[in-house]
Amino acid sequence: MSAPGFLGTSWPWRSVAYLLTGALAGIAALLTVVTAAVVGGVLAVVLIGLPLLVLTALAGIPVAAVERRRLRLVDLDPAPGQHGTPSGPGLRNWLTTRLQEQATWRELTYALLFGVLLWPIDALAVTLGLLFPLSMIATPAVMATFGDGEAKVLKAWTVTSWPAATGVALLGVVLLAVCCYALGFVAGARAELTRLLIASREGDLGAKVTELTRSRVRLVDAFEAERRRIERDLHDGAQQRIVALTMTLGLARLDAPPGPLADQLAKAHDEAGKALAELRDLIQGIHPKVLADYGLEAAVADAADRSAVPVDVTVELPGRLPQAVEAAAYFVVCEALANVAKHSGADRAEVTGGHHDGRLVLEVRDDGRGGASTDDGTGLTGLADRVSVLDGRLALSSPPGGPTLLRVEIPCDPCERTERCA
Repeated sequence: MSAPGFLGTSWPWRSVAYLLTGALAGIAALLTVVTAAVVGGVLAVVLIGLPLLVLTALAGIPVAAVERRRLRLVDLDPAPGQHGTPSGPGLRNWLTTRLQEQATWRELTYALLFGVLLWPIDALAVTLGLLFPLSMIATPAVMATFGDGEAKVLKAWTVTSWPAATGVALLGVVLLAVCCYALGFVAGARAELTRLLIASREGDLGAKVTELTRSRVRLVDAFEAERRRIERDLHDGAQQRIVALTMTLGLARLDAPPGPLADQLAKAHDEAGKALAELRDLIQGIHPKVLADYGLEAAVADAADRSAVPVDVTVELPGRLPQAVEAAAYFVVCEALANVAKHSGADRAEVTGGHHDGRLVLEVRDDGRGGASTDDGTGLTGLADRVSVLDGRLALSSPPGGPTLLRVEIPCDPCERTERCA
């Protein structure tokens, strides 16, 4: 609005349109709310008016919808609604959801404020900022058409000469330019007040953060589903073919007479065995079958058995946990045990944990040299991000000289012992 070319743009007229439609919409909102409240209150004696009173409480919803559309006249930022999705189909679920939402009552408050106070301000602004300057500009025309040589200016003073009428018209032009800025300011202030009450940017930001969190969770779930699919394809496809190839080479090796062919078959058989072992390790790293079939307790015990450092395991869980939680916790433990074997110089490690107060808690400790960090390429940073998506947290304590303690906490509810959580 402070730009020199403001008067040459459409914004002054958009401001006028916003304030003028605000006056008309405010009158309509006032009449609708008052009529519904009065009729509903009178008929409530015979219970017929109770539904009408409920609709009166919801009157702010259509008013706010109209106001969000009117905001487009003076505010280019979108103003989406802040209502949630009903818990289920049907009018009952919709009414229950709306009556429990803070946004519904905030919009009703705005509708009452709009109908009682705001629309008169809009009408007064348009009257003072537009009609008065235009009436001054029209003074010569009024004087020539209806005035018989004189004209009233704003009902305050009389103009009896053409020079005076021209001067009043020029003054009206200047006043109209000034009033355009004033109307733009008033319209902007009204738009900000409306957005604050029914479409605040903070609310939009909160909704975006919520949606971002949900999208991250969906990505993690999709990632886990894809890992499980790849694991199944490799386990049931490529691994079985390599097993068959290894058996075929073994049989051919037994049938071949001693010589160069037998030596080549023996070498091929050994290479096929190594490829099979590497493929099994790869499948284990993608998504271990023991985790999918038997749960976190068995998977952690299996990881401890495969560790190069002796590991004591004490993990007690009441049942299966959600798949994303089990996968995140398992890979945290695997990464921690791998770091113990590679970097700590420890003689022994320990994994303890369980489910307490609605949270899965696992701790991995070792008696190594300490000094570990999530920033030194240990691979824990990505796992910490993965845990945070589940509203969990990962903490590392590793003073120089040891011991090192890695603790992961993830909120979750256990499933039944025979059930697998999705």
